[in-house]
Amino acid sequence: MSGSQAPRDAAATLSLRLYVAGNAPNSAAALANLAKLFPGSEANGPAVAIEVVDLLHEPSRGLVDGVVVSPTLVRLAPAPVRRIVGDLSDHQAVLLALGVPP
Repeated sequence: MSGSQAPRDAAATLSLRLYVAGNAPNSAAALANLAKLFPGSEANGPAVAIEVVDLLHEPSRGLVDGVVVSPTLVRLAPAPVRRIVGDLSDHQAVLLALGVPP
């Protein structure tokens, strides 16, 4: 899940950015859990655009965006911005924090 997935409907798009630190165990777990939460082929779920930022390759992005811990998932849209720190293993809590019905 690298780069961005193309949104299906820009008005209803959930825009997420996941900050990871290379292949660290928690980063790998966060990527895997995010893939389980928002599989690309899900037809009935929300349109989701996901960007993954590797802080080992782009540390300045983390500084500019105020991310000091990885993994961190940021909901960029719809407003307000929300941040979730950790490996995203509690799927129900993550969906609740993102404002997505389970």
